[in-house]
Amino acid sequence: MSTQYLKVTSKNVLLPSGDPQPATITVDRTSGKIVSIDLCYLGEDAGKHQPNIEVIDAGEKHVLPGLVDTHVHLNEPGRTDWEGFWTGTRAAVSGGITTVVDMPLNSIPPTTTVENLEIKRKVAKGQCWTDIAFWGGVIPGNQKDLKPLISCGVKGFKCFMIESGVEEFPCVSERDLLDHMKEIEVRESNQLSLPELTRRLSMSQLSSRPHHSADPTLYETYLASRPEDMEVNAIQLITRLQENTHRSASALGAIRAAKEKGLKLTVETCFHYLSLSANSIPNGQPEFKCCPPIRNESNRDQLWKALLDGDIDCVVSDHSPCVVELKKVEEGDLMGAWGGINSLGLGLSLLWTEGRKPDRGATLSQIVDWMSKRTAEHAGLDAVKGSLAVGLDGDFVVSKEQMHFKNKLSAYEGLVLRGVVQQTFLRGHLVYDRSRGGFDGLTPTGKLL
Repeated sequence: MSTQYLKVTSKNVLLPSGDPQPATITVDRTSGKIVSIDLCYLGEDAGKHQPNIEVIDAGEKHVLPGLVDTHVHLNEPGRTDWEGFWTGTRAAVSGGITTVVDMPLNSIPPTTTVENLEIKRKVAKGQCWTDIAFWGGVIPGNQKDLKPLISCGVKGFKCFMIESGVEEFPCVSERDLLDHMKEIEVRESNQLSLPELTRRLSMSQLSSRPHHSADPTLYETYLASRPEDMEVNAIQLITRLQENTHRSASALGAIRAAKEKGLKLTVETCFHYLSLSANSIPNGQPEFKCCPPIRNESNRDQLWKALLDGDIDCVVSDHSPCVVELKKVEEGDLMGAWGGINSLGLGLSLLWTEGRKPDRGATLSQIVDWMSKRTAEHAGLDAVKGSLAVGLDGDFVVSKEQMHFKNKLSAYEGLVLRGVVQQTFLRGHLVYDRSRGGFDGLTPTGKLL
């Protein structure tokens, strides 16, 4: 039987007040909550003469709040061979993520009705190494399903303004969006969307698209097929409709203008847009394909500046896996391959590796803020997640490259990253331990939020 209390003491604890500092955190494992924080490093004496307390002396290692990834496609049920709750959440905790918010597609059925949500929750129960929350889906004609979904706990809604790639989750028109917004305008709920809009492309933009004869193995062929104006048009529409969106640098002007007007706008970007650039993507490697595309180095620099300036609020994975066959790796077919980058569990190391470069200058505190506090706020989970504070869940990471997601194909393979998660705790219970193979002897304790 485990002890009731867990004390973690370290010379580098990242508290909400700012930079890492000496501190000792006590978690009541019965409630799963942080019950006290002492602003001192106690070492092995933290639990002296207290038999009901387990002590972890992290020494110089950093202790961080558990991360919250609010953009993950776990795909179960229906496409569990792409990813599932068991494998996806194991990958998450290996990278310090203790809460995942699951997207309403690409599972079958999608999370567009209460019935479908309950199917997904039933399948997830008992499989999750992290806590799990759910986004609902907006598709044509499901306006009347939105309020019941909110009542059943979804954290907001996802919609597409281009074809999603799966037939059971069709895209919506501007008229659809207005109808959906009217249905939920009196309720507090996020509405998300993929920021590309094809319908408003001008004739000149259409003529600039590659012909069918263009070489599908060239990254520039795929890049030309998704012009940046698609993102700008979509974000301009979204800001008019008081929605939330993300991604590329060309839309930053519209985003800044919307925020200056005081519109309720949450802006996210992804690890791949901050870690990769089109300039260095080799041809014939569809593992780099995602929607919107990874653009050039200038675009990446602008995204980092916007992130540091506060124009972009948070960073997520958009982990969108598929079976290897759908990536068309052998053919090198970027145009025909499924668009999505596998990254679940790698984000903290990716951002720290890139962000610590002299021309970026990001601090660990900022990175964790983007990946934990801000994402928790975005999903309405900040009352229980996102920070190391008394009364919040005792979710934390002891940090000093492995891939635990199901289909082990990633655009990051071969990169040398800095920073390794040693242990992950969920409500005071150990759920990942790198020193013993990751999961040996451990069991999933994730809850459905």
